[in-house]
Amino acid sequence: MPSGAGLLRAAGESVPPTWFVLVGILSVQAGAGVASRLFAVLPPSAVVWLRLLTSAVVLLGLARPALRGRSRADWTVAIGFGVCLATMNFAIYQSFARIPLGIAVTIEFLGPLSVAVIGSRRRTDLLWVALAGTGVVLLGRSDGTLTLAGVLFALLAAAAWAGYIMFSAATGRRFSGMSGLAVASVVGTVMVAPAGVAAGGSALLDPRLLLIGLAIGLLSSVVPYTLELQALRRMPPRVFGILMSLEPAAAALVGLVLLNEFLTLWQWLAVACVVTASVGATRRPAEPAPAPPSGADAEPRQAPGREPD
Repeated sequence: MPSGAGLLRAAGESVPPTWFVLVGILSVQAGAGVASRLFAVLPPSAVVWLRLLTSAVVLLGLARPALRGRSRADWTVAIGFGVCLATMNFAIYQSFARIPLGIAVTIEFLGPLSVAVIGSRRRTDLLWVALAGTGVVLLGRSDGTLTLAGVLFALLAAAAWAGYIMFSAATGRRFSGMSGLAVASVVGTVMVAPAGVAAGGSALLDPRLLLIGLAIGLLSSVVPYTLELQALRRMPPRVFGILMSLEPAAAALVGLVLLNEFLTLWQWLAVACVVTASVGATRRPAEPAPAPPSGADAEPRQAPGREPD
């Protein structure tokens, strides 16, 4: 008789990997939507700290990283990865508190899009750069829903996401499975702790708020990391990248449903431009399906169009 773990694994393999990616995308944006609603009683710094703390605890339990015998270079890369992870999450939550969710994620997505284009030598990518630039210009046709601080925080998140991609690749070569991500989550948690604890104060002792923070961490980090890892084992990276390009549109829809954030026609066109540019920049000619990755090749949550690290 098959074991419980075997039954779960068989059930997971019967689900198309595309659904894992799509559910992961919706989970991330739903977590962001819940976090945005929590800002009324808990500042963004405290919410992002709870998210990082939750993901660090869960990932440490799942990955159980081996820390002995690590070189100085290993730790330098892991710490850099953690700094980018913390900056990316801190900045985007600050942006969520100031501008609509869909617009913030659209601007943030310029980070991985830039990495995909810079790493390519195709002339057609100039077209995608122009289309993404058009999207940014269209975002400027705002009805007052944008603030300078919110846009700048989203741009900082975009830069941090680009750094996250580069450090993720290096970390994946030095740490197996999710070990590097677990270590980076601890670094990020420690980095954000002073601001998060100071901003949250005694509210962080409220069991109800802690439970909501736990839910945000699970929705925003643990669930998508796990689902995308499984998807990457069963689909070509180029397909994964194209599906991930749907994140700005998913964020806009979640903002509409959960937060009543209505975008203008120009802003929806901007989201469409960035999504289309990302799909175009990450699309590659069909290749033979690669062998299922293992170890360092299985790092989840990578940028569109990149090999799984």
